[in-house]
Amino acid sequence: MSPEARREDLIRAALDLFGSRAPELVTVDDIIARAEVSRPLFYRYFSSLRELQVEALKTVTEGLIDGLAGLEEGPPETRLRAAVRGLIDVADHYRAGYVALLRSGSVIATSETDAAIDEVRNRAVELILGALGVPEPSPMLLLTLRCWTAVVEGSLLSWLQERAVPREVLDGWLVDQLTAMLSATAAHDSSVPQLQ
Repeated sequence: MSPEARREDLIRAALDLFGSRAPELVTVDDIIARAEVSRPLFYRYFSSLRELQVEALKTVTEGLIDGLAGLEEGPPETRLRAAVRGLIDVADHYRAGYVALLRSGSVIATSETDAAIDEVRNRAVELILGALGVPEPSPMLLLTLRCWTAVVEGSLLSWLQERAVPREVLDGWLVDQLTAMLSATAAHDSSVPQLQ
């Protein structure tokens, strides 16, 4: 196995373990057992467990950005629904990693992971603006979209932990939330477009 493939294998093993328990509860021994490698091999690729945790969480944020990038062609609402489905798929695939990434006070949160989360949020806002055809958003529109990303994050955290709502209902509800928020904002700012 190439060095890059081995490194990815260790990250994948960590993410698999994060699927069943919080990242801060996963040990080096757990990871080497899952990846079927020795402790010295682990330390050949990562200087510490923390470094691996951060790299694994970066994998989650990269997946979220890739999920957002998968916008379909068509009207803004269709494109947005596809992006929301992509986010849900990635968050579900990396469930524990996603929860750890967004949980306030997570012991593995760092300035790097905070920056990665901000990158996902900013990318979401950019993609929505692109879908709406708005090159120069007003402050009210930006505020609305940033608030909506917080709604998405909070909803996904709850959904991943409780599964109280079917997945296909969740994505439609999240898009409907944005539609309602845009309508409310348009009542105060006539430059805000509607999601059609």
